[in-house]
Amino acid sequence: MASSAEKPSLLIVDDDPLITDTLSFVLERHFAVQVADSRAKAQKVLTSMEAPPQLALVDLGLPPMPHLPDEGFRLISELLAFSPAIKILVLSGQNDETNARHARTLGAIDFIAKPCDPERLRQHLMDALKARNAEVAASEEAAADTTCGLVGLSPAILKLRQQIAQFADSPFPVLIEGESGSGKELVSSCLHRLSERAKKPFLALNCAAISPTLVEPTLFGYSKGAFTGAITARSGYFEDAIDGTLFLDEIGELPFELQAKLLRVLENGEFQRVGETQTRNSNARIVAATNRDLRAEVRAGRFRADLYHRLSVFTVSVPPLRELNDDKLGLLQHFRSFYAKQVNTKPFELDAKANARWVGYHFPGNVRELRNIVIRLTTKYGGQTVTAQQLEDELDTEMYTPTGGELPSDNKSLEEMAKKHLQSQTNFSLDQTLKQWEQSYVEAALKITHGNLSQAAKLLGVNRTTLYSRMQAYQPGAEE
Repeated sequence: MASSAEKPSLLIVDDDPLITDTLSFVLERHFAVQVADSRAKAQKVLTSMEAPPQLALVDLGLPPMPHLPDEGFRLISELLAFSPAIKILVLSGQNDETNARHARTLGAIDFIAKPCDPERLRQHLMDALKARNAEVAASEEAAADTTCGLVGLSPAILKLRQQIAQFADSPFPVLIEGESGSGKELVSSCLHRLSERAKKPFLALNCAAISPTLVEPTLFGYSKGAFTGAITARSGYFEDAIDGTLFLDEIGELPFELQAKLLRVLENGEFQRVGETQTRNSNARIVAATNRDLRAEVRAGRFRADLYHRLSVFTVSVPPLRELNDDKLGLLQHFRSFYAKQVNTKPFELDAKANARWVGYHFPGNVRELRNIVIRLTTKYGGQTVTAQQLEDELDTEMYTPTGGELPSDNKSLEEMAKKHLQSQTNFSLDQTLKQWEQSYVEAALKITHGNLSQAAKLLGVNRTTLYSRMQAYQPGAEE
């Protein structure tokens, strides 16, 4: 039996101790298992691990509201933000197909219905691990390839490759814009690999996947005794990157008070560890990414204009997959050949109707979703011809979309609506009504974005920390 250090790491997140105890007992022979019973506990486990888990098994119905999948959806997004290489399997109820589809759109590789056969679950995890390891190996091999693994021949992808080659050796920052799952992390690594810094460190920090209070010490380091728990001095990402590349993902989530400090480093390379007065220097090249409109954030006063202009010396836009119809087939061919080789089977084929459906599908989860669909189809139908119905079972065809029922936009109509409301109520409470309206909009935004906190905040026109604070106020036991 392999030692714990040699076993692949697995994070199990479920609030039912019977399930976690049983799964831990069954799986610990093959995996180094860590357990959490909530999204908050999972976040603590992640930060305590020396390296991100290779696999995660996530129950959608996590507290504080086990009957809703929102916490599970958010955790999937956070896990992938923490480490895009994590392969996530979802534990789902037998009649939870709709939520399972949404989870897969967010980036989960597949779902396992409860109750699950332990041996079947182990096999699913081993298959996911095999896919992960193959992807990591292929990513390392792509370092010598000028395409860096960017598959596609559409004008948008050709332009993207051209921009990467043009900007790679510049010492100036690059801002990468694009939707979740579109490949921003791949673009950032391409910029590093094709530069003269390729043999220097490449470090990545997702600003949305770390507590706002930890961003500063993580970036700049801290001295012994700088805060509770700082028992030794520690360097930060700017020091550790040395002359390499520092990738700051979801830069729009950087706390406003830290934006001035980041600007200072960008301007003169100077920074200080938390708790120190000594000035240190960094020559790291900054690459930032966002799925938010930073120009709108600047106009709203949530992002510094001077930092935005400093970060966007060069801007690269990664197109969403729905705009790359021809490349959808190219990516299909690339991934099905790749994964068929990993499991030693023949690639599946799509019949004519399934092929047309593939091209017409909007892929809300972008390339990440496409890749996971190919993995599932390879596992289920290797060497076979997939029908349109079989393909349809793997797609998220029930996405939430905002439709109709818009509020009146002029004051007079709003006043008339309020008048009718007041006249129909006997015990009206303005505070309670406003709270209900706000909570409804927050929950609607989370459903539209499948629990992605950053995208929901963007939809609502608030920053992520504000949205999180308001969500906390809705939880049972919160102070009024």
